[in-house]
Amino acid sequence: MIKKNFLLFAIVFLLSSCGLFESSHEMGKTAEELVAEGSSAFVSGNYKDAVKAYTDLKDWYPFSKYAILAELKIADANYQLKQYDEAIIAYEAFEKMHPKNDAIPYVIYSSGLCWFDQLDTVDRDQTPAKNSMLLFKRLINQYPASEYAQKAKEKIQRCLENLSGHELYVADFYYKTKQYTSALARYESLVMNFPGSKESKEALNKILKCKELANKNK
Repeated sequence: MIKKNFLLFAIVFLLSSCGLFESSHEMGKTAEELVAEGSSAFVSGNYKDAVKAYTDLKDWYPFSKYAILAELKIADANYQLKQYDEAIIAYEAFEKMHPKNDAIPYVIYSSGLCWFDQLDTVDRDQTPAKNSMLLFKRLINQYPASEYAQKAKEKIQRCLENLSGHELYVADFYYKTKQYTSALARYESLVMNFPGSKESKEALNKILKCKELANKNK
């Protein structure tokens, strides 16, 4: 019995020792080595390896001068992997932790891109267009002189096109299915919220006819 207990203890000790050895071996990498490893992986397009290296850096050396860089590059690597949810969480965490950092305009713009890159056709959910436009507008309002503000302005136009196109799509659907009151509300909303757009001009042409048909159905 004693021999069995001793053997069991020996096995547990050996396994624990192996774990400690591996951990010690891995943490033998310096912060500088992990930065180099992460940067090399990122430049080579090996974004999963970059995330691992930068995550190790952040976890093992949280007070290193490179820790902030690691936080940002983890977000960037997730964006490149099209893991947008993870990237957004990382960018938001960075902004929350470092609100006065010089990289904040870039962070807001990148958060907007995470949503922008998910834009779909006008018949789909427009949450990405709404969220990206909100972020781009906040960037322009808070950092108008930033180099990213101009890029954001260009992206906003695409968001507006998607949103106005979606409104027209829904309004036309109501019109085709003879739900004229609902169609009228959508056309009028389109004209009010997206003035000057090609969709608003099309809506104006349909409002009078829609009113006429809606009144007939009362």
